[in-house]
Amino acid sequence: MSQLSEFKALHQNQKPLLLGNVWDAHSAKLAEKAGFQALGTSSHAIAFSMGYEDGENIRFEELFFVIERILKAVKIPVSVDFEAGYSDDPDQVAKNVEKLVEIGVVGINLEDGKVVDGKRQLEDAEKLVEKIKAIKSKTEIFINARPDTYTTKHPDALKEAIRRANLYAEAGADGVFVPLIESESDLKTFLSEVKIPLNVFTTPELPDYEKLGELGVKRISHGAKQYEVLMKKSEEIFTEFYATKKYSWVLEGK
Repeated sequence: MSQLSEFKALHQNQKPLLLGNVWDAHSAKLAEKAGFQALGTSSHAIAFSMGYEDGENIRFEELFFVIERILKAVKIPVSVDFEAGYSDDPDQVAKNVEKLVEIGVVGINLEDGKVVDGKRQLEDAEKLVEKIKAIKSKTEIFINARPDTYTTKHPDALKEAIRRANLYAEAGADGVFVPLIESESDLKTFLSEVKIPLNVFTTPELPDYEKLGELGVKRISHGAKQYEVLMKKSEEIFTEFYATKKYSWVLEGK
């Protein structure tokens, strides 16, 4: 079985696929060692680790370098958080994706929101439809289409997410990622009206793993949350070490 077929099959189980979100080769190795069956990169974490703000501020070539290092470090399927495709031109997006497929990437997240002047804005759904069609005409990859209705606080986030998800499914998307959909009622409604696998994002209000499986959610990811926790701890260590000149934090590594 190819890695792409394996990755697709992981979205058809009764229990949701728990995706390990990583940002470099080391974190990818740790996630694989922990037992994750597949990985997803975090655009936010990769951007921050390279000194950029999130929102396609990192150049595609720099992102490509990081992705290639991750792929060489692990043997399990890797999906890439590809933001809006690093171009507004559907043909260029498709060419970018082809390059990812050539090095072994099996999936991408592709979103219909875009960060403008530091604020995420919801774009016309037709733009993502055209990107999906262009990609599918050139290569085979698992496209996880992301409607940003909740992250942009659309006044009717659920209804609009359903509308967009079905447009993207018709265009060829293999799955749909709806960040910040949380309530059990919203999840039930969405899952009753959208038939491609749903990926949700971990939040404190999200139902637990078992309940998500019962509802029919097929994939769970955590984005940059783990990276943010680790960086917060690193900040505390740097601050304590410089302020006290003591090495007590070293003992935590034993």
